[in-house]
Amino acid sequence: SIVHILFGSQTGTAASYAHAIQEELNGKGIKSKLEDLKNFDPEDNFLYWNESKMNGPVLFLISTYTDGTPPPSCEWFCRWLQDASNDFRVNKSLLSNMRFAIFGLGNSLYSDHYNTIGRNLDRWLHKLSATRIFPFTAGDENVVQSKHGSIKLDFNAWKSEIISVLEYLLAGNQKNGVVTPVAEIDSVSSTTQCLVCTIHNPHQQEEEEEEEEKGEEGEDVVDVEDVGDAMSHYPLLTKLVYLFLICFVDWQGLPQQIKCMRKRNSKKPPEMITDELRKSLSKQGYRLIGSHSGVKLCRWTKSMLRGRGGCYKHTFYGIESHRCMETTPSLACANKCVFCWRHHSNPVGTEWKWKMDPAVDVIKGAIENHYDMIKQFKGVPGVKADRFAEGFSIKHCALSLVGEPIMYPEINDFIQMLHEKGISSFLVTNAQFPEAITTLLPTTQLYVSVDAATQDSLKKIDRPLFKDFWPRLIESLKALSLKVNIYYHLVPQGQRTVYRLTLVKAWNVDELEAYADLVALGKPDFIEVKGVTFCGDSKSSDGLTLKNVPWHDEVLHFVSQLTDMLDGYEIACEHEHSNCVLVAQTKFKSANGEWRTWIDYARFHELFQRFRATGESFTALDYTATTPAWAVLGADERGFDPQETRWRRKEKVTQGC
Repeated sequence: SIVHILFGSQTGTAASYAHAIQEELNGKGIKSKLEDLKNFDPEDNFLYWNESKMNGPVLFLISTYTDGTPPPSCEWFCRWLQDASNDFRVNKSLLSNMRFAIFGLGNSLYSDHYNTIGRNLDRWLHKLSATRIFPFTAGDENVVQSKHGSIKLDFNAWKSEIISVLEYLLAGNQKNGVVTPVAEIDSVSSTTQCLVCTIHNPHQQEEEEEEEEKGEEGEDVVDVEDVGDAMSHYPLLTKLVYLFLICFVDWQGLPQQIKCMRKRNSKKPPEMITDELRKSLSKQGYRLIGSHSGVKLCRWTKSMLRGRGGCYKHTFYGIESHRCMETTPSLACANKCVFCWRHHSNPVGTEWKWKMDPAVDVIKGAIENHYDMIKQFKGVPGVKADRFAEGFSIKHCALSLVGEPIMYPEINDFIQMLHEKGISSFLVTNAQFPEAITTLLPTTQLYVSVDAATQDSLKKIDRPLFKDFWPRLIESLKALSLKVNIYYHLVPQGQRTVYRLTLVKAWNVDELEAYADLVALGKPDFIEVKGVTFCGDSKSSDGLTLKNVPWHDEVLHFVSQLTDMLDGYEIACEHEHSNCVLVAQTKFKSANGEWRTWIDYARFHELFQRFRATGESFTALDYTATTPAWAVLGADERGFDPQETRWRRKEKVTQGC
């Protein structure tokens, strides 16, 4: 017999796992056939399956996509199987000769849709009389809840066990033509016995059919390690008995199931950075710090070391890009945005459940690693000696590398330590943690990403983990407008606030009125509007291509229309090189028409330290500086500092613009 391996993949993970199991089967001399479900015609193949009396086991590896939908490549397969399992005209013994096992790929943080497709597939096949040779196994991207610490380890455990089962089956170990239940297989390893330690229901099929009629999804088995969750569905008396066993019965006399649950509940918080994640991020150029933080050298830092210009923050706010450190104290994020620069290689989460490193260690590690990366530019052609020397005196910190820095429990300590070292803070949050915004100490500039202006488009673009993502965004914007600090008797803090809008052509550029309403809600000092950056083809980007990247003139047109709808805002600056435009409240414009969007950083640090010592409040206008003429909209330089040297590919190098 041939083992058939069918996979449905969105980002390529299921495909890589399918190839891995085929490779191991080949190594054991077991014939196998690998096929992508997008090329698999269920009608032709499944009908042929029974007619030819094929007995080869089938392994399915399938992921669950946004909102509990299958990967787009195998929508037809899933739709056909669902229809067939529910169509009274289809013979329910259609797949009676099929023996199968399923490994689902999902993330338990999406609780409503966790491994929905894998579970549905398991139920549909069962309703068509296919025989399970192994219980449905859910792989979990959420390292906190994953049984083995990561989805890759979940898969490796499943792979080991399923191959043991396949070896047994293919050796002809069957009783009267019926596949032996896994729990009865003597030759399976002791590890298998533990993993397949399940609570079986003898009336499972009947109950599944009843649940299907009610429109509910049936569960096949309950793992011992999941009994704690399942207890919530049991009567009060059962719960009391369980608690009695835990609290009063001698430990040695407890059933093995209870011991497993107790052991699981007492485990220490895991590290956010797994070995697999460390390898992936290190390959991308990250310097990882401790168990949950990272730092990376920004391309604009490298550019300004060579005298080739700084980033848009240099143009808009006067930072020195070669003295800026891009870091994060939390690699985890609560969104999986389609335009994520990191292609979702970082972890996700809705709350802090990981081991935590002290803020002092994170800052020390970030600075040391940043300086170590600067050292590598010594002697590099084009690097200016004075810029190289200044690079070892960090003056700015962009807390926007990846993830959600505001999730870090010691974020206030982190910010205070930065300011004590004379380092300004530019913190970006994805507007999913309104309480953290409220309790945040004053930063030099606080950003909220507003990636879309309506609930539907935000869900499509940001793909948030929170079910109540839209109310959270609204509350975050309100918190921004009312910025107060609970540690100082609700003293208003007028620090600089920014909306960051990323325009994705054909996705969110037509939401002008809705954007205007959100601006009125949060009343930010500034609005940065940037065209989306295309970071290369990614299967996780939901079809984002270069066609979705607006031209700079298109961004300017959008911003012009938006400011016409707003009271008290005007376009202040542009940075053509970054395809970015700055809108500012007119309070940052002096009586003689000069913009004051730049920052007096020494003055900010003075105000912050006074605030910490006495609680004396300050406003955004207390630390402004004059914006140079070359940075203002309409200047010939279009945001490029004339003291820098513009470098154009395949063109002559020109001074200034």
